[in-house]
Amino acid sequence: MIIEINSTFPDPHVKRLLSYATSISKVDMVYDGYIQALNQQLFGFMKEGNIIGCIGVEINLSRCEIKHIAVCPKERGYGIGSKMINFLLERYSFTSILAETDIDAVEFYRNFGFKITSLGEKYPGVERFQCEYKNYITRIRDK
Repeated sequence: MIIEINSTFPDPHVKRLLSYATSISKVDMVYDGYIQALNQQLFGFMKEGNIIGCIGVEINLSRCEIKHIAVCPKERGYGIGSKMINFLLERYSFTSILAETDIDAVEFYRNFGFKITSLGEKYPGVERFQCEYKNYITRIRDK
């Protein structure tokens, strides 16, 4: 089950999950951004009463950018990340979903169907990638 996270007091599980997707020093600032911004939303993936995954997005009309996505280490590899992206596709009518990531997550996005483009070395020694998923209707129209 996927829930909206909108409490002004962050659940410790959510803070830990966000720390996997950003630096620990930025977790409170990132969480506050999701609570305060009108075009940002944070969702949690529930299992047995615990939040074991989260996905944070910025929504701009028919486009969505994944800002953060994380799953508890012991729960990885069971399709939870994909289920969270599918939830977004079912809930909203996005024409595309974007994400920027590092080499560690490129295969996850590629396996889902995202087109991957290298952005080069945006930070010293760190190559970044732009990932874009076009919704089925958009893919047909663009052919």
